[in-house]
Amino acid sequence: MNDSILTLTGLTRDFGAFRAVDGVSLFIRRGSITGLIGPNGAGKTTLFNMVAGTLKPTSGTVALDGKDVTGRSAEALFRMGLARTFQIPRPFKRMSVIDNLLLAPPAQIGESVPGALFRRGRVAEQERALREKAQEILEFVTLDHLAEHPAGKISGGQMKLLELGRALMGDPTVILLDEPAAGVNPTLTAILIDRIEELNRRGMTFVIIEHDMDFVMRHCDPVIALAEGKVLFEGTAEEARVNPELLDAYLGAPA
Repeated sequence: MNDSILTLTGLTRDFGAFRAVDGVSLFIRRGSITGLIGPNGAGKTTLFNMVAGTLKPTSGTVALDGKDVTGRSAEALFRMGLARTFQIPRPFKRMSVIDNLLLAPPAQIGESVPGALFRRGRVAEQERALREKAQEILEFVTLDHLAEHPAGKISGGQMKLLELGRALMGDPTVILLDEPAAGVNPTLTAILIDRIEELNRRGMTFVIIEHDMDFVMRHCDPVIALAEGKVLFEGTAEEARVNPELLDAYLGAPA
């Protein structure tokens, strides 16, 4: 598909005799907010882990913007424009909120010995630019007032916003969000949704694992459902509401 930014072909992952993901083939449309749903154990997070480079597939391929990236590391994919967040945020809790963002960009000049010793001017210039960028992102995700606050002392919802901010430090074209609304109060959920939709209007593509079906139905198009490691359904949110297989497997058939 010409408008596909992420293409999965026959993606499979085995854990011993257990097949967690079974031959999944998907096209993620460029500029979409795609919802990925399914019951617990359906293979959603395993699929994310393979796409994001934290787990190698047993077989199958992943292509990002037409380029085969199967088995690439998470850092390599981050550099190529694919970022992901986690269901349970993973900040460096003792570090400040802004320092969590400043750690995100890979291959910073000051991280190498030659860079630190012989390119101090360039290191200082890069650090200034990254700090300005981090400040702008913190303003965007409404965490600028907590910039110097320890990341471990902010709320769960604010940690979800921080995860999004860290992803944005890599200038991604695709972001995989793992249950962004889980455990987040309605006020912060509204802010998170607003920021996702603003980024989407700017052309960013999202794939979102979410169990909050109201979230999915209101904000995702298309919707893809997994069950037992296979694609059960692809279509619009409205089609998902009335699909009998999906109702039986996940949404709960009406009484």
